Amino acid sequence: MNNPDKQASRIQSMFSRISRRYDLMNHLMTAGQDSIWRREVIQRAGLTAGFRLLDIGTGTGDLVREALRQQPACRAVAADFTLGMMQAGNLRGRLDWCAADALILPFPPAIFDAVVSGFLMRNVMDVKKALQEQHRILRNGGCIVILDTTHPFRNLLYPFLWLHLHLVIPLLGALITGQRAAYTYLPESTEKFLFAEQLSQVMTEAGFKQVGFHRRMLGTIAIHWGQK
Repeated sequence: MNNPDKQASRIQSMFSRISRRYDLMNHLMTAGQDSIWRREVIQRAGLTAGFRLLDIGTGTGDLVREALRQQPACRAVAADFTLGMMQAGNLRGRLDWCAADALILPFPPAIFDAVVSGFLMRNVMDVKKALQEQHRILRNGGCIVILDTTHPFRNLLYPFLWLHLHLVIPLLGALITGQRAAYTYLPESTEKFLFAEQLSQVMTEAGFKQVGFHRRMLGTIAIHWGQK
């Protein structure tokens, strides 16, 4: 059985090693679509002036930067448990950074109006607990928006998607970052993660209402949302 602490430490180390080329790889892997998805995530958060937003698993801070672009008067916090990612993000400009574990968020209850994440949930050790923590720190009526990978449909395109995940992405990762193993982890973590429908159910079990989702990029990406 995997040791959760060792697994978390391994993921921290992996993301630290790829932090300087993380954003470039995201753009290449998704043919630039990741920027469009992040824009949609923030639009769904419904930010207004003074809104308190938490981006958990922020990485280099792309979602927070998109939030501040759409609503400069919001109060956005960029939180991650990998120091190397936040340091890489800080080179692009200062944000309100916070070191945080998604399973034990260092915030009091009902403090945020919205919580968002991009490619976080498939990396946490306990999805339901992470969702319960996000539910706890949201005010009543606050919203959650999740961007992550999901299992693609098995159709005529599936073999091409499999090749992209298992051959193209690891090769790109090796060429761009020198860390092939990190980009072998991506398809592995995607295939072990919940189906979009399953994640929607766990969100409901964690206390969220009006839960919904839709798929993007030939069914390999899902954006979920819900309310407290």
